[in-house]
Order: sequence, then C-alpha cells, then structure tokens
Amino acid sequence: MGDRPHSPLSVSCVRALNDKLYEKRKIAAQEIDKMVKEFLAQNNTAQIRKLLRVLGEDFSVSHNLNTRKGGLMGLAATAIGLGKESDKYVSGLVKPVLACFHDQDSGVRYYACEALYNIVKVCRGSVLPYFNDIFNGLSKLTADPDQHVKNGTELLDRLIKDIVTESASFDLVAFIPLLRERIYTTNTFARQFVVSWNVFNSFLSGIRKSKNGVNFHGMGNILIVHSQSSEDLIQHIALTWLHEFVMLSGRTMLPFASGIINATLPCLAYSDTSQRQVKEAAKLLNTRMMQIVDSRDDQLPASSKSSDASVTTSPESGEISKESGDLRDEQLDIASVISVLCQMLTHNSIQTRIAALQWFGHLLNKIPIKTFQYIDDFFPLFLQTLKDPSDEVVLLDLEALAEISSNPAGKQAKPSNSTETSRNEDKSANTKVLTSLNHYFDKFMRELIQLFHREQNLLEEKGTFILRQLALQLNAEDIYRTLSEILMQEEDASFACIMVQTLNTILLTSTELFELRNQLKDLKTPESCSLFTCLYKSWCHGPVATVSLCYLTQNYEHACDLLETLYPFIFLLCFINEILLV
Repeated sequence: MGDRPHSPLSVSCVRALNDKLYEKRKIAAQEIDKMVKEFLAQNNTAQIRKLLRVLGEDFSVSHNLNTRKGGLMGLAATAIGLGKESDKYVSGLVKPVLACFHDQDSGVRYYACEALYNIVKVCRGSVLPYFNDIFNGLSKLTADPDQHVKNGTELLDRLIKDIVTESASFDLVAFIPLLRERIYTTNTFARQFVVSWNVFNSFLSGIRKSKNGVNFHGMGNILIVHSQSSEDLIQHIALTWLHEFVMLSGRTMLPFASGIINATLPCLAYSDTSQRQVKEAAKLLNTRMMQIVDSRDDQLPASSKSSDASVTTSPESGEISKESGDLRDEQLDIASVISVLCQMLTHNSIQTRIAALQWFGHLLNKIPIKTFQYIDDFFPLFLQTLKDPSDEVVLLDLEALAEISSNPAGKQAKPSNSTETSRNEDKSANTKVLTSLNHYFDKFMRELIQLFHREQNLLEEKGTFILRQLALQLNAEDIYRTLSEILMQEEDASFACIMVQTLNTILLTSTELFELRNQLKDLKTPESCSLFTCLYKSWCHGPVATVSLCYLTQNYEHACDLLETLYPFIFLLCFINEILLV
C-alpha cells in the first residue's frame, strides 16, 4: 500500500492547513511541532526532510491562497520543533519562505515575514549563508504598500541586524555590492532601509554600550584593510567605524596611527560627488587621530638609543602585534608614522600633501624629541617640497622647516654631516652669538642657498615668496646674517650677485622686513653696526645692492664714493647692453 498524499502529515492536519480560518491552521502547526519533536527523538531525519519537501514544494507554492499560508505556518512550526537541530535543515526552511516574499497576495507576504522571523530566531547565525537573499527580499518589502507587511519587515530586519552584529562570520565584502546596488533606489522607504544598513547605527550603538568588552585591536586591523578598499561603500563603512573606535577607545588606537593615516590621507584627494561621504569620513577620522597624539608620546624609554633611530618599518597595513603592558600598547609608533607621512608628501594630490605637512607640524609641536630622532629621513624631503607648485603646500612646508630650525629639541640633535656643519658653524660664529636657533637653522640656510643655486628658476619664481615667509616665521636678522655669511663664501659670483639682488629688494620693499630696515637706518647700537658690516661684505657681490644698502643706512658719503668708483663700469655696461640690443 503506497504512502498517503502529503505524508507524513495526517489527513486532518492537511485539511486544517488548507482551511481559511487562522485558528484551524494554527492547530495544524502545533501538530507539526509535536510531530517534528517525535521525529527528533527517534532520530528519523528522513521523515523530517520529507516533511520539509511537502511543506516547501506542495503547500508554499500551491495555487490556493490559504494553502500557501498554511505551508508557511508549517515551516515555522518545523523550525520551532527542531530547535538547536534546525541548523541542519536551514536550506529547506528558508528557501520556500523567501520565494513567498514576492507573492502577489499581501497576506502571504506578511505570513512569509512572520515565518522567516520565527525560523531566524531559532537558527540564528546559521541563516547567514542566505543573508544576501534575505536582505534582497527585505529591501523590497520595506516599500510594500501594505502596512502589516512593513511592520513584519521591520521586526525581521531588527532581528537580522542583531544576528549580523553577534556573528564573526558575516561576509561584509560579499554584502557591499548588494548594498551599492540598492542605494540608488528612488523609493523613500527602501532608501531609508539601505541607509540604516550603510551606517550600521544599531551595530555601533551596541559597541558604545559595551565598549569595555570590545576587542578594538582585533577589529582595528580588519577595518584598516577595508578602509583601503576600492569599493567606496566599504571604505565609508570602515572609516566610519574606525572614527567611532577612536572616539570610544581614545589612545588605545594609537598603535594603528600609521595604518589609519595611510588609509585616510589619500581619501582627502577625492573630488567626485559619489566619493564625498568617504572624503568627509576620512577628514573626521584624521582630525580625531591628530587630537589623541599629545606630549605624552614624547617620553623616550630609558633603553632607547639614537643609533636605533631609522625608519625601517613597512606600515602599509597598519597591523600590529600584541605587546605586553598597557603603556606600550598605547604608545605611538613614530617611526612608522613618519615613514607613511614621507610617502604621503610625494602624493599627487595637493590635499594629501597638505594633510601630511599638517601632521608633520603637529608631531614637531607635540612630540619634538622623538620626531627629531628621524629628522634625517624627512628633512631632505622638506627641502624638495619647496619646489611644489602649490603655494599652500610650500607655505606649510616653510612652517615646518621654521619649527625644525627653532625647536629646542633641535639643539640636542646634530645634523648628519656633523663635520661639515662644525666647519660652517666656525665660519658663522658671529651669527651664532646672536641667534637662539638650533643647528638645523644653519643647515637649512645652506641647503636653501644650494637649492636656489641648482634651481635658479625656483629662485626667480618663488624665491621672494619663500624668503618673505621665512622672515615671518623666524627672526629676520638671523636669516639675513646667516645668508650673508654663506654668500661671502660663494664661489659662483654670478649666482651670488643674483641672490644678493633678491635679498636686497626684499630688504628695501617688503613689510616683513620693516623692523630690520629701522634697525639699519640708525646704526646707533653695536648690534646694528655688526649687522651692517656683515651684510656689506656679501652685498659687495652686487654694486647696485651695495649702494642701496649704504643709502638705507644713511652712509651717504660712502655711497657717493662707491658711485664715483663704479660710474665708468656702469657706463661701459650700459653701452655694451645697447650694442647687444642693436
């Protein structure tokens, strides 16, 4: 004798599942729950799978409206009866219900939401392999015209979010393309649904509530990797989470600084409207990271040696290994940070280069001692950055160079070419008596002259801008004394003449040199006389500059003597120029 139709369901149960009355279908569902528990007790998996086939292939796809509803109630009852064993039958439970999400009848769609809610509540993380299908269905049902369906969708959505939050196996990368596809929907409800997943507010609120038990280090490494993704949405989510982590844990995130900087600074270059959110998230994260770096990070460990100070780390990923001790865990890895910033300083985006220089300025201001340990790694790069086409970049670069030249930490550090520097310092002893600047000021001035010598187009195009800005950042007298002494030793007379003419024009005309001009006008103090003597020796490279310096200092008699001496040569020079023009 063959099996009865719809076996293992009884005839009365089949009839009740097909009934139009909800109460009768509910009784049938209770019978199914009891039946499944008996099958489990007997370890009769064959009957359980047969039951799932009947409910999923016969009832849930029936042409009869009430039969489909009964099938959905039966699937939910089966999941409840299976309990912890439901993870072995997830496919048979979930797939038929998902198919009913698209049913033409709103009542069936509501029953499908209710059934899946009960199934997911039992199966929990076991349903995640079907997450994309579930999300796809929810994104459509959230815009359903029937309010009951919307309410059911909202309950199911909250449950799914809870499960994703508690699961370590959720595949974010696989989920993002689906999220991106749905984000352009024109339906208001559907867009709100997508945004709720995009921002992950419910996840982050859970982290905020239990921040003391959150493994920020473990999740930080993963987020830094995703924050450098080519997918805009992945980047935005990762950067948003990292910002929240920094807000919540503060200095605990310091070991990730190099990785975070490496991820955020390139995002500041984004100009497309579609990448605006990523750029804003990167700005917020970068600002917050800068705020948690302070003077506490400038404490050198007792065992540290200057010989160990070289940038050899590769901080691209920003990943860290576990270190013993809370203090060590919260220390900034200055070497890796500087290594990343040096890379960012050569980035093709102006905004990224600006951000890198702002970071350098912050480090020099807050943790100068540690930063000066690595100055030989970035000082040459700063000099090259003076050639940057952006005035804003050059201005920030000059501010950083001025900080290097004047910071007390620079007095403890010696430039790498110490022999040459010592020799040069002996030659500029007069300047060192007056200046309060460090060793790197002399080095900077000499390197600047060499740069102008090599790149005379830079002197022509930006020389005046650079020197005037330096006069604002540093002591103008120190600058002019040092440059004058350097030019006295210059072997290229033609270049020395051009350089002196430039310095002289700035001295006579710029507002930044107003105080220095006043100091030279009277020559009433030994210091002002010493300054005039120092300038005069190098100003002799340019006849016009020499005469104008004498007029400025009211040495009129000497100026007349110079003009009488120089007149024949000036006349001859004008005559030669006139012939050349013909």
